[in-house]
Amino acid sequence: MLPRAPRRIWGECMNPPLNTEQPVHGRRHRGKRYDPVWRAAEPYLRARKNDVHVPISFAFGERLLTLYAKANEDVVLLAIMLHDIGWHSFDMADIVDKGFGPGGMQSDIRVLHEKEGVRLACEVLRKTGWSEGIIAAVAAIIDGHDTRPRSRTLEERLVRDADKLWRYTTTGVAVACDWFRKTPHQYAEQLEAEIMLIETDVARKMAGECLGRTRAELLLHVI
Repeated sequence: MLPRAPRRIWGECMNPPLNTEQPVHGRRHRGKRYDPVWRAAEPYLRARKNDVHVPISFAFGERLLTLYAKANEDVVLLAIMLHDIGWHSFDMADIVDKGFGPGGMQSDIRVLHEKEGVRLACEVLRKTGWSEGIIAAVAAIIDGHDTRPRSRTLEERLVRDADKLWRYTTTGVAVACDWFRKTPHQYAEQLEAEIMLIETDVARKMAGECLGRTRAELLLHVI
């Protein structure tokens, strides 16, 4: 009989014991504030499992925002919501073959999905009534969110970390391991090596907590 793994849910990963910073109270989930953007972006989110990836990353973004009070909440959350909608314009086979193989993070298709994401995000945000200042800030993050070597602002760091954190959940490993043509165990090993690429101390701690729970849920110590 295989050893029993403790039952966990991915949401617990967003609330690990964080000793490096104290939460900043006063931020609240804005509920329906972003609903028009979700609805306008929904057709584009059906590509590459972004209708799974993006809501999970959005929740991580909300958690990070409670710890970084100086960040612009609208810029962070809107950029997370829209950062990958550019994948809608590409065939899934091309995305996997060209975007997830060797050198995939600097591939032409990665750059193109960022550019297309900027175009579509600007359309969505103008349609839903956001200011040109917010639109410009969101577009600047989307353009280069995968391919830029380092972040330029706090908001960009939080977006990039939230984008990565979903991969460490059980759902993220289950979905993304196939894109990299790896088993869940192999992909978990890759993720552990990539924790150092996460930019904030808090998010690195979250990633480690999540990965431990994911390994337990998927019995990766056995298979």
